[in-house]
Amino acid sequence: MAPLSDGHSLTVIVVRRIEHPNHARFLTFSCYQRLPLFDNNAIKDAFVTQLSQTRDRTGFKLFAWVVMPEHVHLVLTPNLPEYSVSRVLWWLKRDFAKRIIARWRELDEPVLTKITDPQGSPRFWQRGGGYDRNLVAGPELDEKIAYVHANPVRRGLVERDTDWEWSSARWWAGRRDGELPCDPIR
Repeated sequence: MAPLSDGHSLTVIVVRRIEHPNHARFLTFSCYQRLPLFDNNAIKDAFVTQLSQTRDRTGFKLFAWVVMPEHVHLVLTPNLPEYSVSRVLWWLKRDFAKRIIARWRELDEPVLTKITDPQGSPRFWQRGGGYDRNLVAGPELDEKIAYVHANPVRRGLVERDTDWEWSSARWWAGRRDGELPCDPIR
């Protein structure tokens, strides 16, 4: 508990990621203030490219992914001990945000006023680590992969999960041409 100047106290909760070798991770992270910053298809495409580049750089295993208008879901296994989930996300999110915000500045996009935090800094991502859950192989992993793929259908963005271009659903359905490949889970 940290005392505040008004005599009240503040409880600070620190969330730590628990890294288990060979455990998959279900991750969700959101755009700043849950704004639909991925409404533009070129921005979704740029994120998929960044995801691929970060995977090449850090060697994580990728099992499922989806880019939604205001958030991203990933199911992956980090390449421990060299690259923790925190390190993977740092490279993925930081490099992507820097590139997109720089482009918006070049274009003097109005969205910059919406994503500027109270300290005057533009932010693409919501602060914090997002949602993070350890998964073991088997039914729980299969369920999370299905959840990721069904996200655009549940939101009414498409009729079938394979209709959403920014997801691994098409890859798992056998449409491998031009898709970001996933790793086998077994």
